[in-house]
Amino acid sequence: MGYGEEKALADERDKGIVYLVGAGPGDPKLITVRGLECLKRSDVVVYDRLASPRLLRHLKPGAEKIYVGKLPDRHTMKQEEINQLLVDLALQGKDVTRLKGGDPTIFGRVGEEAELLRANGIDFEIVPGITSAIAVPAYAGIPVTHRDLASSLSIVTGHESPDKLDKSIHWDKVTNATGTLIFLMGVAKIGYIAEQLIRHGKKADTPVALIRWGTRVEQRTIVGTLESIERIVKEANFQPPAVIVVGDVVLQREKLQWYERKPLFGVRVLVTRARSQASELADWIEELGGEPCEYPVIDIREPSEPSKVQALREALEQAERYDWICFTSVNGVDYFFRWLRRFGIDIRRFNKARMTAVGPKTAEALADRGLAVEELPAKFQAEGLLEQLESELVPGQIALLPRGDLAREVLPRELEARGVQAVQADVYETALADTQDDQALEWIRERQIHVVAFTSSSTVTNLLEILRRNGIDDPVAALSGVDIASIGPLTSQTAAAAGLQVTIEPQEATIASLVEAMTQHQASKRD
Repeated sequence: MGYGEEKALADERDKGIVYLVGAGPGDPKLITVRGLECLKRSDVVVYDRLASPRLLRHLKPGAEKIYVGKLPDRHTMKQEEINQLLVDLALQGKDVTRLKGGDPTIFGRVGEEAELLRANGIDFEIVPGITSAIAVPAYAGIPVTHRDLASSLSIVTGHESPDKLDKSIHWDKVTNATGTLIFLMGVAKIGYIAEQLIRHGKKADTPVALIRWGTRVEQRTIVGTLESIERIVKEANFQPPAVIVVGDVVLQREKLQWYERKPLFGVRVLVTRARSQASELADWIEELGGEPCEYPVIDIREPSEPSKVQALREALEQAERYDWICFTSVNGVDYFFRWLRRFGIDIRRFNKARMTAVGPKTAEALADRGLAVEELPAKFQAEGLLEQLESELVPGQIALLPRGDLAREVLPRELEARGVQAVQADVYETALADTQDDQALEWIRERQIHVVAFTSSSTVTNLLEILRRNGIDDPVAALSGVDIASIGPLTSQTAAAAGLQVTIEPQEATIASLVEAMTQHQASKRD
């Protein structure tokens, strides 16, 4: 059954359906394809803190978010209340995703939720997830089984009090039943767990690892033995949530660490680009082990005022006049061609014009449309373009500048000074973004952002304004101690004028160079 057929059936029901979805261990890309499908189609998502907040960006517009997570010192909502909430939402005709960390069937209490749904005649689906019991050790370089070390494993809850642990766990059988023992939610009881394992036959020097917030930017791993691990946990002030691995497979970590060795591991980067442009930078950060926090502060859109649209049409309709078309951004290229389609203007009418671009990405955007630029400045800004074209410019020529409404005046001013008429065509507008991520704001307030990446002057001014509008009276102070990454000198000047200290600036004003500069900066900090 395809999505359309499934949606049509859903529309005919008087009750909603509940998807009991495993979100995986923390890395949002470890959710299953089916889990993501359910999330995207739901009217409501009920989630807890073990599910990555970045998954919530996949919700459809207008979907409701309900947080029911538990914290170590308090319960936001009791399990019985969560069960009833799912029933109530479904009885209202809403399709619901109950998003749980890891796999919902492993200590996820999915059975209780499903039973009450069935008792109320509500359809549900259990969507398995990647359990933290295997994923978290893997991200720490520990395979839970190994041909030479362990051919079996046990997964045990360690969250109960010692007397309940003794009732639910047969220590004499569990201790040596399998090669690897995995304890979930047992940090606070690590001393008691180690004591029982030694008492029932495990050697005191058996390796133990604790991995906190595995697969996330906060991942932290400590290693010891059954005899020493309680002391190590206390000395490190190691806090839950964490996965405990007991067995010789822990020794593989020395050779198999991979995630923690990535150049941006442990770094959360605030990406301020427009949402439509953020994916390239975010993907690079993720590939290098960092966590991108997409927080778009600018919105790129078409001009809407009739007078501006009319002026733009008149400029483009004079295609045969132009000797030059100077593109200064990828956005300028994209929106230029959108307007040609809108107005029905054939690109071949610009056959007299020579095309130029500022920066390799802008040139690439033109090349993707079968257009080769004649000049590409070594310095990726308007000044570089002027230097490159100096010998080619002739008084009396006309240049079309497809650009944004906030573009700098250097290029048109200098062209005019050389006798070249500059026709500015505002093909797009840059506005303050009006939808923001509450999680990103919380991370900024709690100083859990490590790098802020600015890709233009407008991202600097807009971020500071949005933070003020969201109750952060002194945004510069809120970002003190955070590395400020600027794509180039002009953006750095804007940041410095606002009171921000730029610590990362690449040699070239490109996204690739910006990412490389961030990795080099982190390497120097580690050294």
